[in-house]
Amino acid sequence: MPATTALSPEDIRALAAADLRAVDERILRSLQSEVVLINEVARYIIGGGGKRLRPTLVLLSAGAYGYEGEHHLEMAAIIEFIHTATLLHDDVVDASAMRRGKDTANMVWGNEASVLVGDFLYSRAFQLMVRAGSMRAMEIFAETTNVIAEGEVLQLLSIHEPATTEEQYLAVIRAKTAKLFEASARLGPVLTGYGRQMEELMAEYGRHLGTAYQLVDDVLDYRGDAQAIGKNVGDDLAEGKPTLPLIYTMRHGTPAQAKVIKNAIKNGGRDAIDEVVTIVESTGAIEYTTAFAQAEAERAADALEGIPDSPFTDALRGLAHFAVDRSS
Repeated sequence: MPATTALSPEDIRALAAADLRAVDERILRSLQSEVVLINEVARYIIGGGGKRLRPTLVLLSAGAYGYEGEHHLEMAAIIEFIHTATLLHDDVVDASAMRRGKDTANMVWGNEASVLVGDFLYSRAFQLMVRAGSMRAMEIFAETTNVIAEGEVLQLLSIHEPATTEEQYLAVIRAKTAKLFEASARLGPVLTGYGRQMEELMAEYGRHLGTAYQLVDDVLDYRGDAQAIGKNVGDDLAEGKPTLPLIYTMRHGTPAQAKVIKNAIKNGGRDAIDEVVTIVESTGAIEYTTAFAQAEAERAADALEGIPDSPFTDALRGLAHFAVDRSS
């Protein structure tokens, strides 16, 4: 990381606390529906914890560019709605049973309700976009949701496919995960009218930040604590996802080790999880993925060099540190 000030997670939370409370109030107001099931499912997942990292990114980006209005609160709520909709749909596609340390919505209410409430959250997000009245923001959100959907399909095509390359995997996470970070970071310059050049700087920051964040998630799937990360260790392998540690192991392990990994990806499940973890650890795949994430976080911090220093840019640098120095 560059030798510049970076706020701690506690300082970042303190800096954004008042705005985050206002965002939560907007989220709760916007969740209101005459359909009781929608209220129940939406409140269950949105109120179920989470770091509010993407809304925080919106707020910090707006602060870094000196925004003084209230539309950033609406934009942050929109980002959280889009993120939550993707979680609901993801958990159905992946048949996930646990998220944030509790049963997923599809386990409680079923797949049908989860998909339909996810659709409700997407459509409510677009209603909020219209209310915010920024055509450029609407353009960004529309492109973002489209790219995320493409990333979901790309990931689906890679499930149980051990031939997935590192380049293909990175394309998936940049579309599926990093794109929403990128959109969140873009919104500060959009709200303040700084133009496309500053937008692109912030987009670069968000893209590298989101990539680093996902790569650390890959590591935590093998080294994390289930209680801390809020899901079972080895979930990605159980779902047949060829994440970067597995791709690296197949490329650099012995033929026998590569065969074990390939079979585990093809078959899914947890039967070989202990053997897979041992092999992944022995090949240096965790260290490789961690170093890759660190490099992405450094690129994110480097993108902030063209932005005037302030507590908000210090907080953005702090997020880049947090993306890689976390245990959940």
